[in-house]
Amino acid sequence: MLNLPVDLAYVGSNQAQLARHVGVSRAAITQIIKYRIWPSTRGLNEALLRERISAYLKLKGLPAERLAATFDEAPAAPRANAELQAMAQANHSGPRPGTNQEEDPFMLLRHHSLSSAARQHFRVLRDPFVNELNEDADVFITDDIRYVRAAMRHTARHGGMLAVVAESGGGKSTLRQDLIDWINTTGERVTVIEPYVIGMEDSQRKGKALMAADITGAVIRAVSPGTSLRQVLQDRAAQMHSILKASAQVGQRHVLIVEEAHALAIPTLKHLKRFYELQDGFKKLLSIILIGQTELEKKLSEHNPEVREVVQRCEMVKLPPLDNHVEAYLRHKLERAGLQFDAVFASDAVEAIRATLRQAVSETVRGQRQAREQSLCYPLAINNLVTRAMNEAVKIGAPKVNAALIAAAVRGA
Repeated sequence: MLNLPVDLAYVGSNQAQLARHVGVSRAAITQIIKYRIWPSTRGLNEALLRERISAYLKLKGLPAERLAATFDEAPAAPRANAELQAMAQANHSGPRPGTNQEEDPFMLLRHHSLSSAARQHFRVLRDPFVNELNEDADVFITDDIRYVRAAMRHTARHGGMLAVVAESGGGKSTLRQDLIDWINTTGERVTVIEPYVIGMEDSQRKGKALMAADITGAVIRAVSPGTSLRQVLQDRAAQMHSILKASAQVGQRHVLIVEEAHALAIPTLKHLKRFYELQDGFKKLLSIILIGQTELEKKLSEHNPEVREVVQRCEMVKLPPLDNHVEAYLRHKLERAGLQFDAVFASDAVEAIRATLRQAVSETVRGQRQAREQSLCYPLAINNLVTRAMNEAVKIGAPKVNAALIAAAVRGA
């Protein structure tokens, strides 16, 4: 890595400003700094770029003795500090509106689709990461994902209460879709009940809370379409119970799936015990699958006395990040789109993705602040990062996505 990032910080500038001044992309500047790869497009060459960069630094007031070493290799310790400064200064000198100063830069990435130029550059006819799930074979499976999928299918078929927890973009909705597709294609006699959760919040002050009465109505409409709902809540509950019993007696099973379950109000969570306990003799009438972000795990803590009876009946499974499966995941995605992994990614790209999608977080444990590392290697995060890197590759004519382009994808957010 060159001394250039340190010199930019010295004059109060950053890579984005330098790129605009010399007429190249931020990805090109990153390539120069980290790998001494000089772009040779639009009439530019190494000599001309060195001249323009030197002129910019001189104009900004960099002393001549420092300028003489700008293109030299940085020592190890300053290099580490320069990388941190570059990440902090790449796009702005302070926190963006609505964000936390300590927020990981990756989390600021917006969703992007693969550009038409990138599709042409990499010879791919469709975006491998957008609207790509059309059949069971499109779903990427690891041992962890396979276990969660099996747990969901077992709950739908045989009964129980299950909570599926993962970070945003962790693949929860994909497994919900997979479950419904499995029920439809295998002919399983399972009725899926999904209450509307658009705008759902855990209190009426923040949004519309999903109430037990809403779930009761959703069950009746799904199991017995066209049936008029009774107005008195107790009567409606009895109506639901009768409908479920009649359906079960002809061999039908029923699964209630609640997405965004982390936004369920505590009273509704408590009422789920009563739905779970609906029976006809010894036979349970309603399975329950809750799908939510990590806040759901906190709500269903065994230390929360308000929901203890639900927790005792609810199995919880988590979708972990894809840390050790990043390459396999990308190979699967690209192959489903007719691409080979090695034609798109350089050998250093996967480790750069893993490193980029890690963040340091602090939490309070027993009154003391503790630091730990958290992985964000979830499908949506990988998709967004790789898409941006592939789009950046086109800008500088790079044949493959490498570590520098992964870094540029974050800094260019």
